This record gives sequence, C-alpha cells and structure tokens, in this order.
Amino acid sequence: MSETFESLRERLANDDMGIRMRAVHASRSLPMSERFDLLSIAAIDSYARIRYDAVSQLGTVGTIDLQKSLEILSDRLCVDPELDVRAAAAASLGSLQLTQAFDILKTAYESTNDWMFQFSIIAAIGELGAPQGFDFLVQALQSPNELVRIAAIGSLGDLGNPEAVSLLVALIDDPDWQIRHRVSQSLGQLGGDEAKAALEKLANDPMFQVAEATRSLL
Repeated sequence: MSETFESLRERLANDDMGIRMRAVHASRSLPMSERFDLLSIAAIDSYARIRYDAVSQLGTVGTIDLQKSLEILSDRLCVDPELDVRAAAAASLGSLQLTQAFDILKTAYESTNDWMFQFSIIAAIGELGAPQGFDFLVQALQSPNELVRIAAIGSLGDLGNPEAVSLLVALIDDPDWQIRHRVSQSLGQLGGDEAKAALEKLANDPMFQVAEATRSLL
C-alpha cells in the first residue's frame, strides 16, 4: 500500500521510535513539499537519530522553503542536545547556501571545543559562500586540530577568494602530506599564476598521492 502524507504524519506521532524512523524513511516517496512538512516535524523528534536523519535530509529538501529551513536548522544548530544533530544542521545550512546563517555558525564554532563539530562548521562555511567567511577561515587555519585545519584549507578553495592563494602557497612544504594534498586541491580551484607555480612544485611532491592528484590539476 502506498504511503500518504496523512498516514506518515500519524506514524510520526506514534510512541514507537521504530515506527517513527520508518515513517521518515518512507517520506522519500512523497512529493517534495509534503516530505518537507514531515521532515520539519521529525526534526524536533525526541529521538536523536530521527532528528539527525530529518536535519540531514533538509540539506536538499529544504529548498522548498528556505526561510523555514533556516529557522529549523538554526534552532537545531544552537539548542539540540546531540552534537551529531548540530553538526548535521551545520552541513545542511551549508548545502542550502543560507548565507544568513554565517553569524550563528561562527558563534557555534566559538562556543565548542569539539573538533568534529568544528570540522562540520568549517566545511559548511565553504559551501555557504558568504564573503565574510574568509577571515573566519583564515583564523581556523591556526586551529591546533589537524583535521579542522584541513577543512579550513578546503573551504578556502570552495569560497573562491583569490586572497587565499598566498596563504595556501605558504603551506606547500607542510610536513603533513594530507595538508599538502588538500592545499593542492584548493589551489586548483582558485587558479592564477601563483597557484599554478605552487601546483607545479606539488606535482613533484615526494608523497605519491599528492603528486598524482596535483598532476591531474595541471
């Protein structure tokens, strides 16, 4: 029997967590507008896994109503008790390119020491495309956490500000090959003569993965 909006909404009100989870999954068969309405309900479910699934899906379905998506995702980012749900909210804000969310993302980053949450926020800032994200990402390059730094390098490439080139070129001799690898990818995105010269050096990097990836960019 095919699911309807009404039947799935009833299941989302069921006390059984498993039934509610299956309702979220089954909502994929609905028209986008109805699916969005169900995900909006599921985003405040009492069970964290359901909230996580709903918030993650809003990263694409949220285009139906960007203002309401901004409200839901901002709320989850700021107040959800589970960090993985908050991280999913950050990712969805980035996917939807809701530039209005920059300030709350920045505040969320500064209010936590959890590197995985910080990583998600940094990655989202790159997707967001907000010009004011540049200075924030430059600061994130100084993070004591290597993976946060790698995310910042990637987001600088995504943001597309040519001022990032000189900052990234300074990292082409970093002792961590994963840093050099990500720098190569971002320089390839940014382009320009300075970036090309750096890529030509990275194409001869002693680490095979870096050299091979760079050569594909030249």
